[in-house]
Amino acid sequence: MISVTPSIAPAIADLAPGFRALSITVKAAPLADPSIAQAFLTQACEAVLADSPAWAAAHLADWAETFKKFGAKPKRTPCSAEALRKRVQRDGTLPGIDPVVDLYNAISLRYAIPVGGENIAAYVGQPRLVIADGSELFDTVKEGSAAVESPEVGEVIWRDDQGVTCRRWNWRQGVRTRLDAQATQMWFVLESLPSMPYEALLEAGDELIHGLTLMMPGVQTEVKTIGSGCLNSGI
Repeated sequence: MISVTPSIAPAIADLAPGFRALSITVKAAPLADPSIAQAFLTQACEAVLADSPAWAAAHLADWAETFKKFGAKPKRTPCSAEALRKRVQRDGTLPGIDPVVDLYNAISLRYAIPVGGENIAAYVGQPRLVIADGSELFDTVKEGSAAVESPEVGEVIWRDDQGVTCRRWNWRQGVRTRLDAQATQMWFVLESLPSMPYEALLEAGDELIHGLTLMMPGVQTEVKTIGSGCLNSGI
């Protein structure tokens, strides 16, 4: 299994006191039952429509305020969890994309938490959560064509040694490290603020691992807690 040691810049603590996350590294196994992901996604959509979990509104409101602190406009570029929940609240469901993507989207919906999934084998160096200086490069797609852009100065980004892997903290992931069920080495990050109970964060991680195990018997996982005051934190 690839060793993954994410790091967090000290300045992040000023923007989001109490930020903490689960880092889950995965050595995949053959995909045996992709239907598991659809079952998780269906249940998660039902939970959203039932206004579950109880902390959802407070947690997403805290993410919106955090985005404002570094200059993002949460109504235009909301955190990934809020964007997913709004789609379900509008449409009643969420279409399937890929079994692994559907699974981690289900966890995001059910627990009202931003969840990122990355093909860690495509990384150059380790994941780092930092404040952008504006010179970093981000590979994306615009109007159906490959494009490269840079984050705004002061924007919170996930990056590796080559460039940005996710803009505006957890708003949009890049193409280079995009994850799907064909990847053999995966990395997930589940990001929470204090209004989400810590026990719920751990439960969300357990549910993700449970789903992966059902879909890919024999999968191997490693879990770390990162964030303010946690081991494995720092830059």
